[in-house]
Amino acid sequence: MDNHRPFQQKLPRHGAILALASAVLFGASTPFAKALLGSMDPWMLAGLLYLGSGVGLIVVRGVRRFAGGKRGQEVRVTGSGWFWLAGAILAGGVTGPVLLMVGLTRTDASTASLLLNLEGVFTVLLAWFVFRENFDRRIAFGMAAIAAGGNVLSWQGEASVAGLLGPLAIAGACLAWALDNNLTRRVSLSDPLQVAMIKGLVAGGINFTLALIRGEAVPDADIVLAAGTVGLFGYGFSLVLFVLALRHVGTARTGAYFSTAPFIGAAIALVGFGEAVTVQLVVAGALMAFGVWLHLTEHHDHVHLHAAMEHTHNHHHDAHHQHAHGPSDPVGEPHSHGHSHARLRHAHPHYPDAHHEHDH
Repeated sequence: MDNHRPFQQKLPRHGAILALASAVLFGASTPFAKALLGSMDPWMLAGLLYLGSGVGLIVVRGVRRFAGGKRGQEVRVTGSGWFWLAGAILAGGVTGPVLLMVGLTRTDASTASLLLNLEGVFTVLLAWFVFRENFDRRIAFGMAAIAAGGNVLSWQGEASVAGLLGPLAIAGACLAWALDNNLTRRVSLSDPLQVAMIKGLVAGGINFTLALIRGEAVPDADIVLAAGTVGLFGYGFSLVLFVLALRHVGTARTGAYFSTAPFIGAAIALVGFGEAVTVQLVVAGALMAFGVWLHLTEHHDHVHLHAAMEHTHNHHHDAHHQHAHGPSDPVGEPHSHGHSHARLRHAHPHYPDAHHEHDH
């Protein structure tokens, strides 16, 4: 079916809002995690944060399933989705943390802080050049401004490289997390609670076990509860919002918005923990705000082709979902059921979301 008449004049902003909300939760968790770090080993803390997110989301998901019907219900990970999710967990939950710990023990703090900004850069580069997500100069310039803000924020006067192994390990960890982000995009139409829950349980279990193997003791119950609570909000709910953002605006844009998390954490530390306002914070905030503005004000509109396809996900009957229902399909919207997309050519403003992965 061909329909070149635009049906929507403005890009919806909810994907950007979800990504920024994810960054707020993760950024807010950083000063609280830093406060807890004095009570335990970093590897133990990482394990408890991830486990807190996984266990907490089990409870949330159980309550949701008990209270809700089929209407609006997200679909579980199925089929090839397990392959993508397993790859994401292996990269981000196993390889990334191990490489980070190896790198931190061989790299000074200022160099490590700068190198950790590579996660956002690698996420975007993989999305653009490996997974073929579309971008233009405006989006590239916006990402560069956000990345520059992250570098300004983490700069500590000097950066030295005592050896190559440490920095390479940290860069490898960032690459692993970037791969995790891109692979998670492949399951972003699945239940975000399930995806975040599984990632939290697996990553938390691995980090917790490695901490025990290293001889670390389990902290007192109140510390464990505090770490689990920080993990639920800063890692669990943040990841749920991140997956939803991936669904709506794609990997590169979600990664760019999420790269503002260090600034958000620094700003919260300024207000809640009495840290001083610095020139770095002001300059970093200005650069990141400029980059986010460039992304929020993009307008990507052209004639594009939707190939015929079949899949299952939570949806409304918008312009991309005009299909008939059978007697067993749920009523009301949003809802989830298997449906077909007919071939469609039309023009409207759009992001590289799950329904707009076309060539340019």
